[in-house]
Amino acid sequence: MAAAPRDLLRRMFDAAIAAAQPARCVPPHLPAAPKGRLVVIGAGKASAAMARAVEDHWAGPLDGLVVTRYGYAVPCERIEIVEAAHPVPDAAGLTATARLLERVKNLTEDDLVLCLISGGGSALLTAPIEGLSLEDKQAINLALLKSGATISEMNCIRRHLSSIKGGRLAAACHPARVLTLQLSDVPGDDPMNIASGPTVADPTTCNDALAIVLRYAIDLPRAALTVLESQAGESIKPGDPRLARAETRIVATPQQSLEAAAAIAREAGIEAHILGDSLEGEARDAGTWMAGIARQVANRQQPFRTPCVLLSGGETTVTVRGDGRGGRNVEFLLALALGLNGQPGIHALAGDTDGVDGAEEIAGAIIAPDTLERAWAAGTPPQDALARNDAHTFFERLGDSVVTGPTLTNVNDFRAILIA
Repeated sequence: MAAAPRDLLRRMFDAAIAAAQPARCVPPHLPAAPKGRLVVIGAGKASAAMARAVEDHWAGPLDGLVVTRYGYAVPCERIEIVEAAHPVPDAAGLTATARLLERVKNLTEDDLVLCLISGGGSALLTAPIEGLSLEDKQAINLALLKSGATISEMNCIRRHLSSIKGGRLAAACHPARVLTLQLSDVPGDDPMNIASGPTVADPTTCNDALAIVLRYAIDLPRAALTVLESQAGESIKPGDPRLARAETRIVATPQQSLEAAAAIAREAGIEAHILGDSLEGEARDAGTWMAGIARQVANRQQPFRTPCVLLSGGETTVTVRGDGRGGRNVEFLLALALGLNGQPGIHALAGDTDGVDGAEEIAGAIIAPDTLERAWAAGTPPQDALARNDAHTFFERLGDSVVTGPTLTNVNDFRAILIA
């Protein structure tokens, strides 16, 4: 293997991020100019960069407002950029969402709303349904993040406790045409789960949301349970005439980013195998079974011959039991390292393509055959770190964290296991 494993893994990760940059993927999907106004709105970690891509390639008049995460703003001249909190919403997001809804009032059939949506939009578009407060929404998000529910299950609950998600934003734009451009950060690329589908019809119900709450014993505020039990949170359903002129296009996906990473590996003479772009489940469980697959490749040359790299995307979950600093990608890596138990010739990188794993400004980390040995020598027992959900602290102490800063995109998790 000519390239150093750590350098090759990082180049693959960087290629995955570059493939989903809005400057590359947004312009080909811009519509023709409408007869009336073009109003640009949006939310997500990539929404400001998406807005800049629109401005750079739109000659006619436009105006608008998008909401992005703190630190993810990109300068724009005609579209207002507002920053707010993620993953737990704050007052800035609440105010910005109200202003965004004001922007789409009193539109006509000749007007076009261009909606720019990416991962993170669920927290950034903060509009509690009647009966809920901002504090309730904050408590809901915290409970969901700790529950172990999948992203589609979390977003089902969110859609039924919001006055903007679950198609409600598109309904508010009626009778204008709505074109939504999405960067997918969800397994399966289902538009209704990207930022909880603010412009997409929702076939799920309040009863579906209640079933998820019961399944995971999620501790929601009493007011939220009342909304679900009374059916007051029902979302916009398929066939609603207010969404007849709403169209959605996904402009970047996890699969495209995995293919970009695979190309980097092959240029280095390493065969790449994409195992899936929508893997889910508990992060530590995924790490354990991926270690088993990697050992089979290394020891038996099955199902692939070495050298090779195993690539995957999707979004695992973490059921929080400890009080440490963690995220799903570093938890996956720590379990992977334990499962490999120092197996020679295997290195891996896992990171979130938005640059933030969990609530930390850290994208992920890298492991090597000597990871466990170095941890024990440093007095950092890996089993204890995993039990406390404290993988960020674990990898920081080893100097193996991957820090990108704001990437201005978001196509979910990236995992690469390099087997010499």
